[in-house]
Amino acid sequence: MPKAKQKRTGATDKTSPYSKPSAKSAAAHSIFKMDKDLGQHILKNPGVATAIVQKAHLKQSDHVLEVGPGTGNLTVLILKASKQVTAVEMDPRMAAELTKRTQGTAEEKKLKIILGDVIKMPDLPHFNVCISNTPYQISSPLVFKLLSLPNPPRACILMFQREFAMRLFAKPGEKLYSRLSVNVQMWSKVSHIMKVGRNNFNPPPQVESNVVRIEPKNPRPQIAYEEWDGLLRICFVRKNRTLRAAFLGTSAVLDLLANNYRLYCSQNDIPIDDAPLDPSEHAEPEVEVEAMDLDDEWKGFSDPDEEEDELPDFFKQLKEEQRKKGEKGVNRKKKGRLSELVREKVRKVLEDDTQLADKRARLCDEGDFLRLLYAFNREGVHFS
Repeated sequence: MPKAKQKRTGATDKTSPYSKPSAKSAAAHSIFKMDKDLGQHILKNPGVATAIVQKAHLKQSDHVLEVGPGTGNLTVLILKASKQVTAVEMDPRMAAELTKRTQGTAEEKKLKIILGDVIKMPDLPHFNVCISNTPYQISSPLVFKLLSLPNPPRACILMFQREFAMRLFAKPGEKLYSRLSVNVQMWSKVSHIMKVGRNNFNPPPQVESNVVRIEPKNPRPQIAYEEWDGLLRICFVRKNRTLRAAFLGTSAVLDLLANNYRLYCSQNDIPIDDAPLDPSEHAEPEVEVEAMDLDDEWKGFSDPDEEEDELPDFFKQLKEEQRKKGEKGVNRKKKGRLSELVREKVRKVLEDDTQLADKRARLCDEGDFLRLLYAFNREGVHFS
């Protein structure tokens, strides 16, 4: 009698419940493909999601803003611990999935979904706490938007790319020290909550993540946020340059400050003389600095040695004008009396009043920037 044929030990029965699904079968059961351009990495570890909500210290009376809720793994936990949740989502597919997930539950009436870009929203609804598994490409704009709110939330529990999170804690002289570092430490108290490995997400990102807690200071510092941030934008355009080069070595900065000074004088009934300079008058010698490449814009967080903050709008406008004219560098044109007056005011602040002309932005601390802002404002020079 012949022996029965035996199956190979490595073979797997296709009909077995333990067999791996084929790629075609997996695609058929997949809800939708994640959009990497929107930074969609869904937090799949329920333990991490629970820990984030616990660290938010939510009250039953809290209104929570969640940015980028995705399929709602965090949202369903937040709904149970708060009174109201406003979820801002860009992807209609995700919004539909979140709606379906909460439909028919006790938390359905507590959830409001807004379809759109949170950065471009002019007004945000009232909220006490912000929680976000933040898409990496909006990390910096989201932090600045939250800090600039006239009525900031009690706390923000945000997940960021690890290198970005480290920028929030950076001190003067460190590689990651930037405009973001100064702003966050000026307007809030920031603390680290936990590290989150890449395997806790679907699909896994290429970087590790950190969860941080940002608590805006209450009361807020008694300075205008727009003024403060406007000063830092100029200082950190090229943070390895001296402040003299940042302010006096670029005509776009002096043009901006001259326009602001003209507006300040008109609002305060201060007479100004903006007549052209006589040929016999000689302007002060220009500051000798290396030519600035306006195409060398901020590339992100991948290279901390070469990282610079995003160029302000007036630099971008200047770059566009130069492209139209076919110019390659920044050339200072001959200005009128008002421009020379503002130039002298800037020189006086940097060299005489604060003595910070030869210091670099990456080495300045919060006190140095406060001294600069006070001295500039005392001379009638403003940044907003």
